[in-house]
Amino acid sequence: MKSLCFYFQIHQPFRLKRYRFFDIGADSYYYDDFANEDIITGIANRSYLKANKMILDLIRQYDGEFKVSFSISGIALEQLEMYVPEAIDSFRELAKTDCIEFLSETYNHSLASMEDPIEFQNQVKRHADKIELLFGIRPEVFRNTELIYNDEIGELIYNMGINAILVEGAKHVLGWKSPNYIYTSDTNPKLKLLVRNMKYSDDISFRFSNYNWNEYPLVADKFINWINSTPEDEQIVNVWMNYEVLGSQQPAETGIFEFFKAIPRFALEKGIAFTIPSKAAKTLEPTGKLAVPYHCSWAGEEKDVSPWKGNVLQQEAITKLYGIGERVRIINDRRILQDWDYLQASDHFNFMSTKLFPGPSVYSPYENAFDAFNNYMNVLSDFIGRVKTLYPDEIENEELNALLTTIRNLEGEIKYLRKEVNNGKSFPKRNIIPRQ
Repeated sequence: MKSLCFYFQIHQPFRLKRYRFFDIGADSYYYDDFANEDIITGIANRSYLKANKMILDLIRQYDGEFKVSFSISGIALEQLEMYVPEAIDSFRELAKTDCIEFLSETYNHSLASMEDPIEFQNQVKRHADKIELLFGIRPEVFRNTELIYNDEIGELIYNMGINAILVEGAKHVLGWKSPNYIYTSDTNPKLKLLVRNMKYSDDISFRFSNYNWNEYPLVADKFINWINSTPEDEQIVNVWMNYEVLGSQQPAETGIFEFFKAIPRFALEKGIAFTIPSKAAKTLEPTGKLAVPYHCSWAGEEKDVSPWKGNVLQQEAITKLYGIGERVRIINDRRILQDWDYLQASDHFNFMSTKLFPGPSVYSPYENAFDAFNNYMNVLSDFIGRVKTLYPDEIENEELNALLTTIRNLEGEIKYLRKEVNNGKSFPKRNIIPRQ
């Protein structure tokens, strides 16, 4: 039986306010609270809340046969908790149905997988903890920021105990192969790869309301007939997109909600089932291997990482940011750690793209890439100054590593002692001699 796997990404960054050179050292609050509240509230009302209600109704209407999956970044969850808590409640209602899956990703929707393996692993764990705390579900399948992937990232994830990962069905990754199968990593046969079907995903995301598209209008029975007409032995069609497609990127008046409401009926009539990534990874047998030595993503025509690292502005900003990672990790200051989270969001570097945003854009809050770079670097300069006030340049990396080792050892000892105390074991009192 052929399966259809829907996956939706949900992410919004904390946008930065206008931060000028003269603010450095004088103002350490970096965020445009009005814009952040306005944007997340608007998108939630146009998209998330309506789409969640629609999906819940479809799950009930079709007795649990309709299934979808979500990946929600940690900083998007924080914004929903602050500004649209009813959206969190609606995701909890979906979680109770056992017909949806929450995927693992980086907490900050960051580029840490390419820059800082320790930070990357920390973020993946924190994100899984956040999902479990809010929804009672521990993620089993990983999806990286913007589907960024290569073989090295696959190894990092596998070593964290995750056996399946989502990747983009780029031509330079698949070659002649079809995206409608399960594959394994070329370097690790135990790591399963689920592959995005670019055509069907982009037909909905970008072409649904395009009057000039030769397949316009796209209706549910036509879409399902396309999927049904794929070769009989193809196992799974992965249709993955941003959740804002439902109601925001494709407004309600385009008929996008009616389109999705009709999909289960036509799919089930054709014998096409709905699945989620973890179930597909467990039940479907891989048909081959995929070698991905270079980074790929789901962005742009090239499907590479140039939207975030394609020019010297972006590379300079990324190098400066992750160059202080070791220092930040030994700091126990809530504000600094929070800013570290928010400044890592991939969007900040995307706004610096001269390829995507050479001038004003509806997607970027800046006039151009250079404006985005200047604003971000002013913020980053103030942030680095705060970090170096606590751990100045005179402290070498060797000393930092020694401090980190000591801290980790102490954390391990504390966890052990707490466990023993919980088990009812007592410890002898220590004689503490005060310092003279």
